[in-house]
Amino acid sequence: MFLRRLAVLGCAALGLGLLPPAAAVAESSATGSPTTGSSFAPPDPGRAVLRAGDGWGSAEGPVTGGSAADAEHDYTVTTREELAAALADDPGAPRIIRIRGTIDANTDAAGNPLSCEDYATDGYTLDGYLAAYDPGTWGDADPSGPMEEARTASELRQRARVVLSVPSDTTIVGAGRGARLLGATLDVRRRENVVVRDLTFEDTFDCFPQWDPTDGEFGAWNSEYDSLVLYGSRRVWVDHNTFTDGRRPDAEQPEYFGRLFQQHDGQLDVVRGTDLVTISWNVFTEHDKTMLIGNGDGAGADDRGRLRVTLHHNLFHNVNSRTPRVRFGQVDAYNNHFRQDPGAAYSYHWGIGLESALVAEYNAVTLPADIAPAEVIHRWNPNTSMTEHGNRVNGRPVDLLAAHNAANPDAAIGSDAGWTPTLRARVDHPLVVPALVALWAGA
Repeated sequence: MFLRRLAVLGCAALGLGLLPPAAAVAESSATGSPTTGSSFAPPDPGRAVLRAGDGWGSAEGPVTGGSAADAEHDYTVTTREELAAALADDPGAPRIIRIRGTIDANTDAAGNPLSCEDYATDGYTLDGYLAAYDPGTWGDADPSGPMEEARTASELRQRARVVLSVPSDTTIVGAGRGARLLGATLDVRRRENVVVRDLTFEDTFDCFPQWDPTDGEFGAWNSEYDSLVLYGSRRVWVDHNTFTDGRRPDAEQPEYFGRLFQQHDGQLDVVRGTDLVTISWNVFTEHDKTMLIGNGDGAGADDRGRLRVTLHHNLFHNVNSRTPRVRFGQVDAYNNHFRQDPGAAYSYHWGIGLESALVAEYNAVTLPADIAPAEVIHRWNPNTSMTEHGNRVNGRPVDLLAAHNAANPDAAIGSDAGWTPTLRARVDHPLVVPALVALWAGA
């Protein structure tokens, strides 16, 4: 049955003129996805390379990660301590780190689980924090004083365990099915030539969210830690991963001060001058603030001329917002499937921010009846533009930019992002994108 489905899908793609024949019938032994014609996936997935032509990541040549690693720098890890040691070992050497099974970042040096209570210090308790900064008595000033200081100190204790720094010339890859990072942040900070593939990132959570009474009209809880953060880095390939809140969905969390106690930040953030990134064949699911490209209007000195990112053949399923939200960057989002089920929380998909230049073409958008196409785009700043073309909503051609502008005449968005993408290894018809992504995307 599987082979018949694959054959039917390939024939349909060929019949619509979507793929070159070789790409339509070939299967990558390492990724399980159709070959792109540019990215090379040898039998060993740890040595896969992003080749020329496959998105912004490839603009200055192949992204090789640690594919050149010798046997001494080819690690297989099963615990948080082994992972941290492999990341820190022999700086400057190309490395492949293969993750086998589940690695829980919230564990001590002996592998014992750590709870939020284990990190708490200096008298911090959630009950004490809620009592100290109740808006009814504290007001709308920023939290300060002993309990906020205790929260900060407790957060630093958790940060020391869950945030893991990734060096340059590194490939981090799942070793077989079921490779999972639980509660962890991979921090790619001021690095170059990094590949992250074939992993499930689950439930990267903050034990100690901070109350911000000035965030929005009613205040908000703000948390730390993204599952994967690219900060000031260059030439990164993020491929065939799954990002999920998993065991701790936001929908099941309590409210304090009338606002959701938000323990999750982003799933994948691209910030502070990061440049030349390809994000392909991933699944992002069950999350709120999914992907931020550019993390502040005041970061123009770092971000102008950078934040060039390609998103293709990803599934965004039941995510509330930021798929992506863009500032400054030239972002190419094509052949993705944006799928929202009835009843799932929803704000928008594409966030158009300061000096952003998003091109969104040939995507499939699946919406329930109570979400209008006009809600797909949200504008954050005036005098912004994007290119929107060839997208389908529930299988039908819809001009999503025109729908947004008609519904929001005082927040209209221009129709030209000011650039034309050229680094696309394959472009599929949006009608077949949901099937392709369902078959091939994710860890």
